[in-house]
Amino acid sequence: MNTATVPQAMPDAAPAEQAVAAVLQPLARLMIDQGVQLAQVSEMLKAVLVHESVARYGLNEREVSDTRVALLTGVHRKDVKRLRTVQQTQSKSAKQVISVPAAVIARWISEPRFLNIDQSPRTLAKSPKSGTLGEPDFPTLVAEISRDVSARAVLDELLRLGAVEILPQGQVALVDQAFVPQGSPAEQLAFLAASVGDHLSAAVHNVDPKRSAAAMLDQSAFSQELSVEQVAALHQHARQLWASVLQKFLSAATLAEQRSQTATDHSHRIRFGVYFYEQDQSALPDPGAPSKPARSSKRQGRNT
Repeated sequence: MNTATVPQAMPDAAPAEQAVAAVLQPLARLMIDQGVQLAQVSEMLKAVLVHESVARYGLNEREVSDTRVALLTGVHRKDVKRLRTVQQTQSKSAKQVISVPAAVIARWISEPRFLNIDQSPRTLAKSPKSGTLGEPDFPTLVAEISRDVSARAVLDELLRLGAVEILPQGQVALVDQAFVPQGSPAEQLAFLAASVGDHLSAAVHNVDPKRSAAAMLDQSAFSQELSVEQVAALHQHARQLWASVLQKFLSAATLAEQRSQTATDHSHRIRFGVYFYEQDQSALPDPGAPSKPARSSKRQGRNT
């Protein structure tokens, strides 16, 4: 007896549409602030939809046809063909490279040789000649990260970014352990893209209906009905907690990188971050915020 295949029910798109709308709100602010028009984003969205459908939604290793891409994404078949042709001429490398200045700061705040007894970053001599024999100096630190860039060039860049300062004695002191580019708009936007992109990728991974791998860490806590002073105090407390966590995590990551050099497979990368956000709810209600709890209740986000 022939049995008909029962098609799987289509997922309810409404919850996903609401989630996308919430995510698009800050993106809309970014677009308006940076002068990005709808037509530009529409073209970019088409291109990304085509790329993702080809890269991640093939059928049994077969080449994905333009028709299938159009069915998956809603992008017109003519646009699919055009965009796939353009993408084939571009670089296929998606490797993210950590900048030398960022890597220098990461080593500075995590390597015991560059730390004081209280685990704070040491001030470093600008050159071996101006330092004390046997004590680490700034050129040594840079050389441990890269020998392709001079210590002078890295120092100039860190000074430009406001990450270090030169003390009266001629030593180099770290100003801020959290390396967030304060330079050009392009540098700040590149940081935003890398950080937010990875965070959103982790969240999307966790809600993937076909996910087989373990869920990734994506956890947050929130509190409401606070005064401006209380928000400022909590923000400062969060920064202090992050500084401690960052140092410990970078120490573990540095050790892992050293050990991975002997592994046969060391092609993976990770990102571990934290964020703090505050909003005046009386001035601008947030449609994506959780329902208001009782005053005495403090909720914590899902731990995945």
